[in-house]
Parts: sequence; structure tokens; C-alpha cells
Amino acid sequence: MTVDQHIELAQLQQELSTYIGLGDNSLVFNFDEHNGKFKLHLITVNPRHNQSFLYNTTEGLSKVDALRQMLIYVQNQKDKENSYTIQWSLQGENNLHTSYFSAKNILGALDKLYYDRDPNVITVFNVALNPTA
Repeated sequence: MTVDQHIELAQLQQELSTYIGLGDNSLVFNFDEHNGKFKLHLITVNPRHNQSFLYNTTEGLSKVDALRQMLIYVQNQKDKENSYTIQWSLQGENNLHTSYFSAKNILGALDKLYYDRDPNVITVFNVALNPTA
């Protein structure tokens, strides 16, 4: 019996959502196909300040494979990365926001903050490496 690819995609997306602990409207699964490979950009949407940020990017031979790679990252690799707190505001706003990112280094955390947006729209006030437990 073969599993319908759409059902498998939906199951993996639900598993990721449950594992990460975000609601149904808080994750965006953005797939790009290039040279026969699929790149998955998993994007989180924060309902408090209504902004989206890159969670992580994985690559696979199919959409299912890219989702499986993301699940492996979430279950194993994420905890091996550093945790950063970034305080920022949008241009023209007086609100200071705080967001948290897992990344290999500060530049990786900032890349996730600036993903798919004009970097001139966000002012970063502070980037801090969070202590490990």
C-alpha cells in the first residue's frame, strides 16, 4: 500500500507543528524547487507583533524528504545550536519587541530575523547570547 504524498506531507507538517508547540496559523512551509532538489524554509508567525521569521531551512530530494530533514533538525540539532535574544523595532514604531532564535552564531540569528524582508525596516537594539542550562 502506498501512502498518498499529500497525506504524508500533512502528517509531517502536523508533527512539526506539535513538536515546536505552535498553533495551526503560526507555521508557514515555504518550498522552493531548484535543480531537482526541494528547499524548505520553515517560517514562524508571531501573533503578538504579527511578524514572521525564518525558523530553519532544510533541503531534500522531495518535499517529504525536506520535511523529514526539518523534523530531524527540530528533534536533534536545534538544541545543539546557541539560543539568542534579539530586541528590535519596526521603522516608524515606538514598540520594542523581543524575539528568540536558535542559530550557530549571531549572524545566523540575524539572518533569521531579516529573512525575506528589507533590512532597513527593522532596527536592532540588542543581540544577546542566552546562557546554557
